[in-house]
Amino acid sequence: MIRVLIADDQALVRIGLRVLIESEEGLEVAGEAADGQEAVRLARGKRPDVVLMDVRMPRMDGLAALREITADPALRDTRVIMLTTFEIDEYIFEALREGASGFLVKDGDPADVLRAIRVAVEGGSLMSPSVTRRVIQEFAGRPAPASARHRLDALTAREVEILGLVGRGMSNDEIARHLVVSPATVRTHVSRAMTKLGARDRAQLVVIAYQSGLVR
Repeated sequence: MIRVLIADDQALVRIGLRVLIESEEGLEVAGEAADGQEAVRLARGKRPDVVLMDVRMPRMDGLAALREITADPALRDTRVIMLTTFEIDEYIFEALREGASGFLVKDGDPADVLRAIRVAVEGGSLMSPSVTRRVIQEFAGRPAPASARHRLDALTAREVEILGLVGRGMSNDEIARHLVVSPATVRTHVSRAMTKLGARDRAQLVVIAYQSGLVR
């Protein structure tokens, strides 16, 4: 059973997400928070698999709460998916840098929320199409800083190749078919790349692939 914590200052949004999650087999609501401080407290107390975190909340906003959760060793297995009404670049990139496992616009398809939860638990990431476009536009054509390029020195040639394919948005199964290897082999290389690069999840690998200039 995948346990989900809902953090949003709007009661109607929390109710809608609760109904959506509880209607899906294999998912359950672990708790609800109306602000960032409460979200962090509940995350530490209930250890949910996933937190659906609104960006704008009182007392502590979603980004500050995200930083608290991703910095807590006890919550290393908890994934955070950011939710927002606004497609604001600074929020997107800061959330990804801080370890968010997804970034969804609230007026998107409800099925995307359910899919993002399952993908995050598996170590992947899912972003709304409009958000993905903004990420690509931001990094496309940007010169890679030397420090970012040097991060790839720790990887093997195969790991660099797979990192590039992850950066292009390919799933493990797609990468396996492309390279004619098994999905298990791809998962191993992805896991090793994450460890060497200090990436919390697949979303951070995508950011690194762009920042290093591996994907343009």
